[in-house]
This record gives sequence, structure tokens and C-alpha cells, in this order.
Amino acid sequence: MNIIDNTDEEILAVAHPMWEDLIKYSNKGQYGKFIRKFSYDLLLGLNEVEVGKQFAKSELTRSLSEDYDFLGLIRRGEHVTVLYRVRSTKREGEWLGRMVLGYEKGEVRIFAASIF
Repeated sequence: MNIIDNTDEEILAVAHPMWEDLIKYSNKGQYGKFIRKFSYDLLLGLNEVEVGKQFAKSELTRSLSEDYDFLGLIRRGEHVTVLYRVRSTKREGEWLGRMVLGYEKGEVRIFAASIF
């Protein structure tokens, strides 16, 4: 099963709710819920203590607006990158949100997530 074979609509039906969960749990500081859809390989690569500290102290990651704009999809290999325009409720400006999705054991998982 390869996620890039799915239609845009099929990918977005899964991606948008996952992105909304990332925003919700980031704002609430609920790190355990924030990472629950991460792939096993991504979790293995994280230094959870350091990421948890950054997660707790970042004003941006604790003030993401629930109002985002979908910008596009990039298909590559066995993953699709979903791009979003993101805003903060406390800081001026816009950021690029990126979430990389793919299948792991038959389930769509997050292989990377970041805000630039």
C-alpha cells in the first residue's frame, strides 16, 4: 500500500483531521496526545526529553490558530508531504506547516511534522 496512489481527496480526508489534532494538542501542551499518530521510526528518532522541553517552552507551538490554509501536496516515494499556511494567536505573521504522511502496518502515520 502506497499513500501516493490515493487521490488528493482521500489524502486530505485523513490529513486535515490529523493536522487539526496536532494543532489542538500542541496548544494544550498535551505532548502524549500530540505524538500519538507518529510513526514508530519517528518516535525512535526523537529525544523525547528535549523535544518535550522545547514543546512546553515554545510560544509559537502553544498559540497556533485553528484557522489554517491548505497549500498543496507533494508526492515522493512512499510518502506525501502536506503543506499548510499557519498563523499564531499571539505572534504576527505566517508560518509554513509541513506534515509527511505514509503507511505503517496498514495505517496512515505521521513521519514528520514541523513549522517553519
